[in-house]
Amino acid sequence: MIELHNITLAFGERTLIAESSALFERGSLIALLGRNGTGKSTLLRAIASLGSTTAGCITIDGTRADEISAAMLAKKIAFVNTERVDVDALSVHDLVAIGRAPYTDWMGHITSDDESIIERSMSITGITAMAERRVDTLSDGECQRVMIARALAQDTPAILLDEPTSFLDLPNRYELCTLLRRLAHEEHKLVIFSTHELDIALALADSIALVDTPRLVHMPTAEMIASGNIERLFDSDHVTFDAATGAIKLRCR
Repeated sequence: MIELHNITLAFGERTLIAESSALFERGSLIALLGRNGTGKSTLLRAIASLGSTTAGCITIDGTRADEISAAMLAKKIAFVNTERVDVDALSVHDLVAIGRAPYTDWMGHITSDDESIIERSMSITGITAMAERRVDTLSDGECQRVMIARALAQDTPAILLDEPTSFLDLPNRYELCTLLRRLAHEEHKLVIFSTHELDIALALADSIALVDTPRLVHMPTAEMIASGNIERLFDSDHVTFDAATGAIKLRCR
């Protein structure tokens, strides 16, 4: 369980989120939505303790995140960003194995238990057949699955993903988000992902965390759609939000 307690986030002199609270629980897929530059990545990094809050605090299982050691935090939250890791010489298996780092000794020895977790993580994400392939031979979609497998091997209650569908075509975007939903429901993970894919988010996410600067609004998906918050945020003179489908369309003149 991750809880935001009246937090304020800023980027330089600009306040992105002010005095906002939310509760994120395990077993849920949460889509983080908002316009470009409103602080979605900043919020994810703050939750992962890769950035700080200006005011308020974030707790993980009831303990303030800033009071949790880095070693312990690595056993609570896995973070996946959009950038491809620069480990082209590694095999898929070896990259997934890096997820076991919080549990290995100082030399990084992999035990039989670790290996079982690595193999299960690859199986769940559907990448077992590519275990011996070099990372530099992977497509963007394959690479994202490998990074999610690495996060799954880290064996944390929560997985945070920053724009995991970037650079993927539509079928791969939907397939990836379906995988995230399975991880939340079948593996009882708290999965929070930022995205610009409104239609996919509204179809698959259990709840929506909407950054509407300076507010952060978190509601079950159906309630968020009914509230009009998304329509108000994304509608403009040039585009319109279709609440029935979650699609953003250009307005004809």
